[in-house]
Amino acid sequence: MQFESYWHDTAPAFAGGAQGPVEGHYDVAVIGAGFTGLAAARQLARAGVKVVVLEAERVGWGASGRNGGHLNNGLAHSFLSAKSALGAERAVALYRALDDSIDTIEAIIAEEGIDCNFRRAGKLKLASKPQHFDAIARNFEAVHKEVDPDTALLTANELKGEVGSPFHGAMLSKKSAMMHMGRYVAGLATAAARRGATIFEKAAVTAHRQGNGRHSLTTGRGTVTADHVLVATGAYTPSLFSYFRRRIVSVGSFLIATRPLTDAEIAATMPGNRTCVTSMNIGNYFRLSPDNRLIFGGRARFSATSDQRSDARSGDILRASLAEIFPQLAGVEIDYCWGGLVDMTKDRYPRAGYVDGVWYAMGYSGHGAQLSTHLGMIIADAILGKADRNPIKGLDWPAVPGHFGKPWFLPLVGLYYKTLDRFQ
Repeated sequence: MQFESYWHDTAPAFAGGAQGPVEGHYDVAVIGAGFTGLAAARQLARAGVKVVVLEAERVGWGASGRNGGHLNNGLAHSFLSAKSALGAERAVALYRALDDSIDTIEAIIAEEGIDCNFRRAGKLKLASKPQHFDAIARNFEAVHKEVDPDTALLTANELKGEVGSPFHGAMLSKKSAMMHMGRYVAGLATAAARRGATIFEKAAVTAHRQGNGRHSLTTGRGTVTADHVLVATGAYTPSLFSYFRRRIVSVGSFLIATRPLTDAEIAATMPGNRTCVTSMNIGNYFRLSPDNRLIFGGRARFSATSDQRSDARSGDILRASLAEIFPQLAGVEIDYCWGGLVDMTKDRYPRAGYVDGVWYAMGYSGHGAQLSTHLGMIIADAILGKADRNPIKGLDWPAVPGHFGKPWFLPLVGLYYKTLDRFQ
């Protein structure tokens, strides 16, 4: 078993990184070479802007290469909850932004010729308990009527042709997709560089100063100046950007990937070949990979640590969950086990805009694979002075009380959600 992201191990490495010292002046400096930062850099470079991307590790090293490979439309919350919290107009705008984000990714893949196994698969929100189906049905009625007619409600009997496990019904979101995340992020970086963006890997930003309308960013490889800065680092935001560190809660998300399944195993496990998410608070998500592995993930443990020891402990929990949902795969070999950090906000809504002299987009709360490319391009357009299409502009973002970067309270949060799952 390899303790490495399946997406990283099975994708070509980005080969277009800039060599030599980090120096010079740029119109825009982007911090972070994940989906958000690369999409913004590509958009800016296409407009003739001189843009540099500063990445602490390598392209796609963070959440962009450590996720489940889902491109799910819809919200992290129920649409009804979003309407209550955000108001109907903003809830609809955010829902449609998530729809648009998948269209955006599909268009980029076609325009740039990125080979990443993109496919409109549809997503199933699976009811783990009978009472969960009632809540899913209520949400479906509102979504289908008000914002997304490309949805369907499936009974437990109808699910038998979709998933080889007894769930109590599901909501099907037909626009949802899947792709190979490692190939996409490498292709997006290559496209950004081809358009004119300068991308430095192994260039962690260690200092940031503002003055006289200009930013100075220091790395271990040198210093650049820029007129604008976009922070696109999510859960991996460095401590020098304290405003975001107090508002982003970094939570571990962990995954395993089986050996390639046989045709018979696929027919007994995932005959519908869609992306799937269960309805538990501490739930699981799963899909088939392009080479027919079952990629199975979940929170597993409420931890802000992702290393081999932590990932191995979480992998054991995920293996047990896999066997519980799919007993027919209880003894299947696990080839990959990996983890990463997800940038959560307290209310689980993303944030993007301009504050303290810098632009930002983050807080995707588990829905970043689909939204980040789209939102990165929207913020790039805002930097360019184009019409503001930001669906969450002006959404209040208070700091998390008592939180200064390390989420000491995660075990308590985990205990709370475990209790909810036991009794709801």
